[in-house]
Amino acid sequence: MVHPEKFIESLRRNGISFFSGVPDSLLKDLLAYIEQNVPAYERITAANEGNAIAIAAGYHLATGKVAAVYMQNSGIGNAVNPLTSLADKDVYAIPMLLIIGWRGEPGVKDEPQHKKQGRISDKLLDVLEIPHAVLSKTMSGEAIASEVARLAALSRTEGRPCALLVKSGTFEAYPMRKPVAEAGSLGREEAIGLVLDSLDGGEIVVSTTGKISRELYEERKNRGESFGKDFLTVGSMGHASQIALGIAHQKKDRQVYCLDGDGATIMHMGGLATAGWMHPKNFKHIVLNNLAHESVGGQPSAASIVDLPGVAKNCGYAFASTAATKEDLPPRLAELKEKNGPAFLEIRVNLESRKDLGRPKESPFENKKKFMDFIGK
Repeated sequence: MVHPEKFIESLRRNGISFFSGVPDSLLKDLLAYIEQNVPAYERITAANEGNAIAIAAGYHLATGKVAAVYMQNSGIGNAVNPLTSLADKDVYAIPMLLIIGWRGEPGVKDEPQHKKQGRISDKLLDVLEIPHAVLSKTMSGEAIASEVARLAALSRTEGRPCALLVKSGTFEAYPMRKPVAEAGSLGREEAIGLVLDSLDGGEIVVSTTGKISRELYEERKNRGESFGKDFLTVGSMGHASQIALGIAHQKKDRQVYCLDGDGATIMHMGGLATAGWMHPKNFKHIVLNNLAHESVGGQPSAASIVDLPGVAKNCGYAFASTAATKEDLPPRLAELKEKNGPAFLEIRVNLESRKDLGRPKESPFENKKKFMDFIGK
């Protein structure tokens, strides 16, 4: 186990002082240290992992130096194209050091969406011909520093990405400081309850990965309602709106609601353009915006400077609005319900969630089956 400060020091000793990536819960202590101790000009939180690879490439082109790119192993898929067609030693030969959280590690209990990715993560790095080492909590700080030095040197001398695959518990605890500014005063769980209050019961709901789906599940359970009314997306961050769009395109006689997050929306913002272009009248897109990647540690998102309703409107949404208080929300939801889609509502919420928040007891496959029965496959 290593303290985040010592790990950053080992990177700096090897000429790596710039960081970009997408937040991950397994790396949250390292990322909390970076957020609070690394100068802003030495770090960029990317919208998605492919963007982070490109940012690292741009940094190298501008400085000749090596950047560190952090991500969860689920993000390797987003990164494959720029890793193979941009950074690879057979193309532009751009050195960088990937720091990858190993969710779903074989033999370690984890959520269903991480099992396959965890099983193949090291094999994927082999297929991508990315030299790598595994870091774990049983390793000393000196052993970890040695692997950093070896891979940093290899990346630089051979002009290629190298990777550290990081097991759970590798980094010592480092708390994330709560942001000074929050998006709104309304709790996200309370907001989800008000969304459900506004529905008639026949609507189709798709929720994004992370705590939004978990809170929706708990709210249904507390009301004695079936979770089969909702597609609880696990994994596939940033794609919930396009799942909902695909459903809306086929079920034109049903109202389809997507419950999204700010980080997820920004991750694949092109989905807004697709929804606006297709112009489904039955598509309602709700973004619960707390200005943070709250499900993986509370790191700030770019939503603090993005006018999400304005983006939606300029992408062709027929309606876009914002609610920021408990009093604001019911009339905005009523307006959303009456408008033809694609219709967009940003709900500004605070950065809070219950410590005892549960997870769905049923498997993703069971959710899929009940959901398809509900929407009448």
